[in-house]
Amino acid sequence: MSRTSNRPVDWEELVTQNETRLYRAALAILGDPHEAEDAVQDAFVRYLEKAPANLENPSAWLMRVLVNGCKSRLRLAWRRVGPLPDTLPVPGPEEGEELEELFALPPEDRALIHLYYYEGYSTAEIAQLLGCQPGTVRSRLSRAREKLRKLLEV
Repeated sequence: MSRTSNRPVDWEELVTQNETRLYRAALAILGDPHEAEDAVQDAFVRYLEKAPANLENPSAWLMRVLVNGCKSRLRLAWRRVGPLPDTLPVPGPEEGEELEELFALPPEDRALIHLYYYEGYSTAEIAQLLGCQPGTVRSRLSRAREKLRKLLEV
């Protein structure tokens, strides 16, 4: 039996408000448009199946489920990250070069950079999403920035 009947959230509005940002986060983490689409769809299915009825912030819950799902996908043995996909929405050529360097980072670092800079989450919020301490997020984010800085200097 589905728990959606007692959920006060408008399903169409929830999807419309979150699909683009979830897709961008998944694409930044996974690096493959098809896998990103699947990860977003899985997050919405999880919402229908498992989200608590009294959920205060469905968007944050969806992002956490998405990030965890992406991490699970990255652990699969057959998965290989290829070059930056041509379908990635990029405003200009200069940002495209930066995104190429971003995709050269390990997936965990890409996730941190994306959540912090592109999604605007604080380190405390990222810690909640990833299930770790804020200090851990800050130190990992610092190391990811340093790796990215070195890649951009080359």
